[in-house]
Amino acid sequence: MRKPFVAGNWKMNKTVAEARELVFNLNKQLSEVAGVEKVLCPPFPSLVAVSGLLEGTDIGLGAQNMHWEEKGAFTGEVSPGMVKEFCGYVILGHSERRAYFGETDESVNRKLIAAQKIGLTPIVCVGETLEQYESNRTSEVVARQTSLGLKDIDPAFASRIVVAYEPVWAIGTGKASTADNANAVVKDIIRPELARLFGNETAQAIRVLYGGSVTAANAAEYFAQPDIDGALVGGASLKVDEFVAITKAAAK
Repeated sequence: MRKPFVAGNWKMNKTVAEARELVFNLNKQLSEVAGVEKVLCPPFPSLVAVSGLLEGTDIGLGAQNMHWEEKGAFTGEVSPGMVKEFCGYVILGHSERRAYFGETDESVNRKLIAAQKIGLTPIVCVGETLEQYESNRTSEVVARQTSLGLKDIDPAFASRIVVAYEPVWAIGTGKASTADNANAVVKDIIRPELARLFGNETAQAIRVLYGGSVTAANAAEYFAQPDIDGALVGGASLKVDEFVAITKAAAK
């Protein structure tokens, strides 16, 4: 059985003071939800503050990105060791990183190898753009991102990886993929690629999330699908009632 997993990607939102307030309001309600792995991913400046607030809870902390090098002349970047000091998780290859900051399958892979080396649990994002979706290239794109992004990973570590299928055309648009369609992508494209890389047993153990306009109103539809194991939540993770409701839906 794959344990349900819900992560909140706050993106570039919330000052440190606002982050403290949000976590203060989330903590008790989220801690009461059992049977779900729960992770909050605030912006870098808030990681230290949020880390202190989550101490002693079963809520994990993740970063939204990191560099693959241990240290060096990379102005504005954050190393795996800097992330590991406070976090157990890191989001890699989010479509916004790919679209706005030039990340590639190769750079995602280098970051994943760095996460493996230092013992961070990676949440690796894959997904097609609207143009690719409308030209029936979903299978090609998602298979490639999975294959190249996760290559050269130790099979013993692979079961710790969390994959997030996030169709780019659904992120922040309010136009979510249907649950059936999202499950088909996971079942027919992502898991077969994971099986090719790591073997079927490991592929079945890896959790695959859906992300893209997930709300309290539609979350249960995704979680009812046999191959969807949770959600990477964007905007709704900034709203206490919404995020708690999504997490409770995953627990069911």
